[in-house]
Amino acid sequence: MGMSGSAAEADRRGHRPGSGVSPGRGGRADPDQAESQAARQFTEQQRRSLAEIPHPALSPGTSLYGSTKIFPDFQAREGEVYLSLIHGIAHESSVSFVALLQATRALRKGFETVVYFHGPGAMNTMATRGFPHTGDSAFPGQHNINNQIETFISEGGTVYVCRRGLSQHGLREDDVIAGVIPTHPQDLQDCVIHYSRLGAVVNSTFMI
Repeated sequence: MGMSGSAAEADRRGHRPGSGVSPGRGGRADPDQAESQAARQFTEQQRRSLAEIPHPALSPGTSLYGSTKIFPDFQAREGEVYLSLIHGIAHESSVSFVALLQATRALRKGFETVVYFHGPGAMNTMATRGFPHTGDSAFPGQHNINNQIETFISEGGTVYVCRRGLSQHGLREDDVIAGVIPTHPQDLQDCVIHYSRLGAVVNSTFMI
């Protein structure tokens, strides 16, 4: 037996008889029973799959992790130094940005803090980042690294960039972010020796 005209029309719209969607007053669905307009476009199988495991299970603001800190929030003692070596490609991983955030935190703890970009890490220091114009963010966060370097310098941090790292990637020294200090290729090793002799905490991030 075929469907009646009204039943066929309901089926085409995804409102099969017995589907639980009943029109309320004025031809509108009852708010307690109606599906959203988007949901009414789902097929029966799509609706069934959505209903199998209700989601999202947690509302915004629900705590997922504990907040207990194990170690003390150490502050720098007189004369303590923190050196961060960064060898990560800008935007290809989180290594460079996270290292900058860590260095900024050490600076705010009172450490004399130095960041040294070398190898592909030199790419992080480019003031010319942007598309289609310098300073334009082609995607959200494109200037996170630039902004963090500028913040770090403005708060008293020291930033070095290896000239050979620049040259290896065709980067011009005159395009480096203001305040970043270019260094000789042999300075990297002597920088590590210098700050190690001062007893610095050395954080080295390396990306292959």
